Amino acid sequence: MAKTNPFTFIQQVRAEVAKVVWPTRREVLLTTVMVFIMAALTAVFFALVDLLIRGGLQGVLAFFG
Repeated sequence: MAKTNPFTFIQQVRAEVAKVVWPTRREVLLTTVMVFIMAALTAVFFALVDLLIRGGLQGVLAFFG
């Protein structure tokens, strides 16, 4: 692998950073809200699944116990 001098390396880094497309404030806000909504929906889903499994196990244990 060819060695690059530090000046060329810094130029290349700056050129790559210039290619980055940064999200707008609105995009960041919308994606953040969507993450919170999806996390809440996932939490509700798993809470309901937990209740169903717990109820089922309690029913089975009461039947055999």
